[in-house]
Amino acid sequence: MPPRNIPLHTRLPKTYHIASVKRETEQVTSCTFDVSLGSRPGQFVMLWLPGVEEIPMSVANDDGKQLQITFFAIGETTRKLASMKKGDLVGLRGPFGTFYEWKPKQHLALVAGGYGAAPMYFAAREAAKDGCTLSVFVGARSKGHLLYLPAFRKLPRTTLYVSTDDGSQGFKGFNVQLLEKTLKEGASPLAIDQIFACGPERMLKSVSDLSFRTKIPGQLSLERYMKCGFGLCGNCVVDPLGIRLCTDGPVVRNDIARKITEFGKYHRDELGRKKMV
Repeated sequence: MPPRNIPLHTRLPKTYHIASVKRETEQVTSCTFDVSLGSRPGQFVMLWLPGVEEIPMSVANDDGKQLQITFFAIGETTRKLASMKKGDLVGLRGPFGTFYEWKPKQHLALVAGGYGAAPMYFAAREAAKDGCTLSVFVGARSKGHLLYLPAFRKLPRTTLYVSTDDGSQGFKGFNVQLLEKTLKEGASPLAIDQIFACGPERMLKSVSDLSFRTKIPGQLSLERYMKCGFGLCGNCVVDPLGIRLCTDGPVVRNDIARKITEFGKYHRDELGRKKMV
């Protein structure tokens, strides 16, 4: 049986018209819907395209009036979604999963890689409402792949750090390297209350190691293959803990992430076969 704490209506898709479409970069698109699902930063929704498939999508915004998703067009479903226009119908259900948690007025370091900048902005915006101080580290392969920089700059009590692998904008290198450099050269690591991270798993593993070394608590958003979204199918179970990342994640504390032996090494496809990270 599905977990009882997930209402039936969130387990059934409902179609909504796309309210707006914005091309963020050559391969990244944002779609906005005139609906709020009550999502919290770090949670995801299941998005359904009739005749194609249903996939999990991180929530980039849910302000009580509109819901937004930002995605990289890499597979059949996301490429089809990127080609859709205002007024087209898309199925949504959710929200599902855990979310980032903080206390008012904490100093948070937010690490975002690639299109992970979208859900991280959602976390940043909500944390800013609680009076948090934000140090945001956005990284991408090159200048043309950076996301949400103007939006981050508009947030109060926020310092934005930018890095690119090729040095085309900001620090040349990885955003985790920039975070470590900033911690060493600036304030004591104790000045940061928590580190949040969303992005490629190799980046997350680096954040995990830094969090462990500095003893700064971390919360990481982990991705795995998900079919149902509410703990029924078991496709997102991780080794060796057996926890389901659709219900016990996607946001997990770093002390839990470090007990997952596959973390930073491999994941499993729809048939359970290992795929190296």
